[in-house]
Amino acid sequence: MSEKKTKRRDFLFTATYAVGAVGAAAVVWPMIDQMNPDASVKALASTEVDISSMNPGKTITVLWRGKPVFIRRRTQEEIAEAKAVKLKDLKHPEKDEDRAQNPEWLVMLGVCTHLGCVPLDQKGDYNGWFCPCHGSHYDTSGRIRKGPAPTNMEIPQYKFVNTNTIKIG
Repeated sequence: MSEKKTKRRDFLFTATYAVGAVGAAAVVWPMIDQMNPDASVKALASTEVDISSMNPGKTITVLWRGKPVFIRRRTQEEIAEAKAVKLKDLKHPEKDEDRAQNPEWLVMLGVCTHLGCVPLDQKGDYNGWFCPCHGSHYDTSGRIRKGPAPTNMEIPQYKFVNTNTIKIG
């Protein structure tokens, strides 16, 4: 008879633990689920930009995920200048071809990699971008050339939907 009571007691313990685990999961799940982004944030995950009216040498700034994105239609001179730079001269070596899917278009986050300031277009020693806060100079490909910034300006994920539209994100 003691064998039967032992089995019954084991069953009660196991059932209690199982119900407790399900109850704990039911309490914890809403707390974990509320950490997911809401619909308005998910809607900002990508944006499409009309570039049909941009002339060579012009830059537009769009907002994506709360950050500025520079889209520059580069001139042939800017493209040639960016490609002519020797990798050994760069603080953070990256080929221009690796930064621009289409050489005519440069798409990058408009945030200085030093402390997050927004650099000025067509300024500085390399005719690219210049961050006036701490003196970082970027070239026409957004690569750091001089100053305290440790890396090149970041290239977001993007693709050309067609000849007039870029989708960022």
